[in-house]
Amino acid sequence: MSGFELMLPPFVACMILVAMLSYLGLHVIAREVIFVDLSLAQMAALGSLSALLFHVAPDSPMTYVFALLATAIGAALFAVTRTSGHGGASRGRVPQEAFIGIVYVVASAAAVLVANKVPGGGEAVEKTLVGSLLWVTWPTIVKLAIAYAALGVFQFVLRRRFLTISFHPEEAQAQGWKIRWWDFVFYLSFGVVITLAVPIAGVLMVFSFLVVPAVIANLFTADKRRLTIIAWSSGALASILGLWLSYTRDLPTGPLVVCMYGVLLIVAAVLRKIGVGDKALANSRDN
Repeated sequence: MSGFELMLPPFVACMILVAMLSYLGLHVIAREVIFVDLSLAQMAALGSLSALLFHVAPDSPMTYVFALLATAIGAALFAVTRTSGHGGASRGRVPQEAFIGIVYVVASAAAVLVANKVPGGGEAVEKTLVGSLLWVTWPTIVKLAIAYAALGVFQFVLRRRFLTISFHPEEAQAQGWKIRWWDFVFYLSFGVVITLAVPIAGVLMVFSFLVVPAVIANLFTADKRRLTIIAWSSGALASILGLWLSYTRDLPTGPLVVCMYGVLLIVAAVLRKIGVGDKALANSRDN
C-alpha cells in the first residue's frame, strides 16, 4: 500500500471532523463550557463500556445506543445546571464548568469500575483516549459523513436559536425562550457528534478539533462568519500538517496532530500580538 493510499482515509476523516467540530467549538467558547466535550465523551465511553456488561459486541449498533443514552443523560444534566452567561446574563454562585468537571470525574471513575468487570475493558478505555484514526476504514468514513451531514442540516435549521443562546443569552431570555430545553437539544446533538468522533479520533484529538480552532478564530475577529471561516481553515491546516509530518517522520498520528494544533495556536497568538487581525476585530465590534 502506498503512502497516499494509507493517509487518504485519515485525511478525509479529519476534514469531516474539522468541519463539524470546529464550528461547534465556537459555541463552546461562547458558552464558556470549555470541557463539555470531555465530559460528554466520558459519558459516551461509560455507556459503551456498560454495554459490555450486557454482553453486547463492542462495535455493534447496540453499543452506540448505550453510548447515546449515557450522552443524553449528560446533556440533560448540563441543561439543568446552566448557571452562567455573558453580556449581562445571570450568573449562579456555582459556575457550570464545576458541574461539567464533576460529571467528567464521576463518569471516569464509573468507567474504571465497569472496565474492571468486563473482558477487554482496559483496551476500550485506552481506545477512547487515542482513537484509531490511522486505521479508519472507508465504510466508517461514509457513515460518519452521512451522520454529520444530517447533524449539520439540523444545526443550520436551528442556527438562529443556538447562536442567539450561545452568543446573546440575554436576548434569548428577553424573548422568553425555554433556554434549558434548547440547551438540552443543543447538548444532545453535540453529544451525538462527540459519540461518533471519539472512536475514530480519541478524546485528545476531539478536544483539539473542537477548542483550538475556535480559540484561534476568536483571537482575530468577533464576526460570526469570519469566526467560522478562520476556525475551519486553521483546523484543516493543523490536521494536514500533522498527518504529513506523521507520514514523513514516521511518528504517531494522533499525538502529532494534537501537537500541530498547539503549534498553530502559538503562531496565531504571536501574529495577534504583533497586530494582525486588529482591523477585522474592530470592524466586527462596530457591526
